[in-house]
Amino acid sequence: MGYRIAVVGATGNVGREMLNILDERQVPVDEVAALASRRSLGTEVSFGETTLKTADLDSFDFKGWDMALFAIGSSATKTYGPRAAKAGCIVIDNSSLYRYEPDVPLIVPEVNADAVSGYAARNIIANPNCSTAQMVVALKPLHDRARSKRVVVSTYQSASGAGKAGMDELWTQTKGIYVPGQEVEPQTFQKQLAFNVIPQIGDFIEGGETFEEWKMVAETKKIVDPAIKVTATCVRVPVFVGHAEAINIEFEDFLDEDEARDILRAAPGIMVVDKREPGGYTTPIEAAGDFATFISRIRQDSTIENGLNLWCVSDNLRKGAALNAVQIAELVGRRVLQKG
Repeated sequence: MGYRIAVVGATGNVGREMLNILDERQVPVDEVAALASRRSLGTEVSFGETTLKTADLDSFDFKGWDMALFAIGSSATKTYGPRAAKAGCIVIDNSSLYRYEPDVPLIVPEVNADAVSGYAARNIIANPNCSTAQMVVALKPLHDRARSKRVVVSTYQSASGAGKAGMDELWTQTKGIYVPGQEVEPQTFQKQLAFNVIPQIGDFIEGGETFEEWKMVAETKKIVDPAIKVTATCVRVPVFVGHAEAINIEFEDFLDEDEARDILRAAPGIMVVDKREPGGYTTPIEAAGDFATFISRIRQDSTIENGLNLWCVSDNLRKGAALNAVQIAELVGRRVLQKG
């Protein structure tokens, strides 16, 4: 017996990826509903070898459905998420709406699977921010061994983190540079992204950090350990898919780089590619389309006591969004619905 799963926002980048991953991972489903707004009604999306026509989210009845994977942003989720949850459908939400609510679990299955039991308070589970998800997958096994005191992370985040509009803007700006008269002014991003980097993701908040940077701090504390000190600088780069992060970790106990490499190799969801030779590391273009979080450049930081540096790369549309949501669905199936 399989699940009845609704994918909400099925015509967007993340929604389409959710459908792809449900099929790729052979999640046992009896029925899948592709839901979208009325302006997208009837749009066809792929689910394996099947073509689904989108149904109207506004009139959809969630009663009798096991889970709903939401990928429609905070504003729309605020309307439809509680409706689905009240109907008895477990909501797995990709937006930031519920991440910081104390009675909503924020889950990365490789890191804090046991927290899924907290879903019962509101019938809702939150999916973390894309930049947080890949970092905590790398951080947790090391934290378990040596206790992380402080994390300093600089991100290099792709255009797809801003959705289809971000990818389109990077593409048209890049073309416009080579074609006189077809230059494209920034609309999705604050400045030109093509052949540039932008040290702002999200609005600025009190203290000078951006909301994206604040999210990494708050979510890491909620998922891994509230005692960890985290500081982040989040940068948009002219890459279509795949986020990269340079992470510096200060531990309470000494952790040798060779032991750290062995720990990460054995950890779930991680692929270590760490050869000290030209090209002996993973870049975003190589991570695109893959399930794994790739770790490279593991090395001691001699400027602090008990410090390590590492390079972390992942497909943000997958582990940073759709894959993590599907993994949560699999976790719910095993531990809550007792299927699959």
